[in-house]
Amino acid sequence: MLTRTLSALVFVPIILGLTYLGGVYTALLVTTVSLIALKEALAIGEKLGFKAWTISSGIFSMVWLYLMFAGETQWKFPLMIAWLLFAMGRMALGYPRVNLGEAGYNCFAPIYTVVLFSHLYLIRGFSEGIAWAILTFILVWATDTFAYLIGRVMGKRLLAPHVSPKKTIEGSLGGLVFCILSGILAWKIIGGAPFIAYIVLSIVVAVSAQIGDLFESALKRSANIKDSGKVIPGHGGILDRFDSLLFVIPIMYYWALFVR
Repeated sequence: MLTRTLSALVFVPIILGLTYLGGVYTALLVTTVSLIALKEALAIGEKLGFKAWTISSGIFSMVWLYLMFAGETQWKFPLMIAWLLFAMGRMALGYPRVNLGEAGYNCFAPIYTVVLFSHLYLIRGFSEGIAWAILTFILVWATDTFAYLIGRVMGKRLLAPHVSPKKTIEGSLGGLVFCILSGILAWKIIGGAPFIAYIVLSIVVAVSAQIGDLFESALKRSANIKDSGKVIPGHGGILDRFDSLLFVIPIMYYWALFVR
């Protein structure tokens, strides 16, 4: 527990600081986190019995990140389609050596890690991007923290027993409540949108964050591993620490894009 706390005291200020500085600093954060997460996801795939497409996944990821950092966001969807076609083509030409599981997982891995997390850079690019980026972290961390604390104190009924033996319905509801309270506080401080919009956003974030957490847990359980890596002492890998954020960041980007 002490190691976990000390790691948080070191990494949280770094994450917030690089996000606050924006530009190349946020790009550095996004690149580092997403590529390490990709490496961990590919390693999990190998545990599941799929050969990792390290080179092609790396090339796709670097091209994607370059386009995001260069502001060429109009190429997002064409590049995604090209990547999907590449995966299907590799299966078509390599079958049965390359099966559907291998093609599907390797197509999914960089989307799950690099594509989703890169939206943090896009959020930061808004005129009020620092507020939206910090709000993203606050809502997710409020959900995770209070789901854990309330689950420890009051949890009785398991939320997803086949995925996590510790997460409870009571903890999940506690995380939801405190995420909403954090959203209300943000509405008072930031404003810019109706009160109900912040309530709806907080609910969507709380649900998405917990689904992201459970999804990564299910992925690890499928591979029969406890942690995705050992990058962060006391926390495990990058995916273990950012699993909730990966699902929320794109939602926050499009919410800010259309609602702000």
